[in-house]
Amino acid sequence: MQQATFDNRGSHIRWTEVPGADPARVYLHGLGSMSAVYHAHIAARPELTGRRSLFVDLPGHGTSDRPADFGYTLEDHAGAVAAALDAAKVAGAELVAHSMGGAVAIVLAHRRPDLVSRLVLTEANLDAFPPSTAASSGIAAHGEDEFVEREHARVLEAVGPLWAATMRLAEPRALHRSAVGLRKGSDPVMRTLLEGLTVDRVFLQGEHSGELAGRERLEAAGVRVVTVPGAGHNVMFDNPDAFAAAVAGTH
Repeated sequence: MQQATFDNRGSHIRWTEVPGADPARVYLHGLGSMSAVYHAHIAARPELTGRRSLFVDLPGHGTSDRPADFGYTLEDHAGAVAAALDAAKVAGAELVAHSMGGAVAIVLAHRRPDLVSRLVLTEANLDAFPPSTAASSGIAAHGEDEFVEREHARVLEAVGPLWAATMRLAEPRALHRSAVGLRKGSDPVMRTLLEGLTVDRVFLQGEHSGELAGRERLEAAGVRVVTVPGAGHNVMFDNPDAFAAAVAGTH
C-alpha cells in the first residue's frame, strides 16, 4: 500500500500498486466503493497483466483518510487523485473509472492533462442532477446530519449486501458530501468536459441500463461508446470478458 498527502492537514489518499510497464493503468471506483474490489480481477487477466496498475481509494472511501473538513466535491476528489499520481511519479496514465470515479476522471483529465493519456469510463456520471432513482440523488436528498444520524443505516440495508460491503467502509459524512458533489456536477459539467477532451475515450454502457443519453453527440466528439451485452451498471462483474477487452483496446 502507498499513500500521499492530499490536504493541508496531512490527510492521506491510499492505493495498492502492482508493478509493471508504463503507461500505468489507474483504477477509480464509484460512490461507496473501493477500487481493488471492483477492478483487481480485471487487472489480473492475461490480456492486461504486465502493466503498472494502481487501485486508488478516493478520500472518505476504503483505506484512504476521511477528513471531516474536506469538501468531497468532484474537483476535491480529482485533486486528491492528482496528488497520488504525482507522488507515484505517474504521467500519461490510462484511467479506468467506474460511475462517480468516471466523473472524477473526467475532471482530472481536464484539469491535469499531463496525467492522463486515455479514459475508459464505465457508466460514468456525465450530467448534474441525475434522476431521483440514482443512489447519489437518494443520499443527497437528505441533509447531512439527517443522513448520518438516521438514513445511513437504511441506505446500507437498501443497497444490498454486495454494495453495502464496501459502502459501510466509507465515512458517512464523506459519503453524503460525495453524493452531493456528484449530484451538483462539475463546472462546466462532465459531459461538456468529456466532449472537449482529445485523449482516447471509451465509454462502456451496460445493455440493461438502457440507451445512453446523448450518445450521438458523444460519438461525434470522438468518444467510442460500447454497449456491453448482458451487463448492468457493474459491467466489470456482469461481463468481465467484454470489460477486459475494452480496457485492453481489443473490444
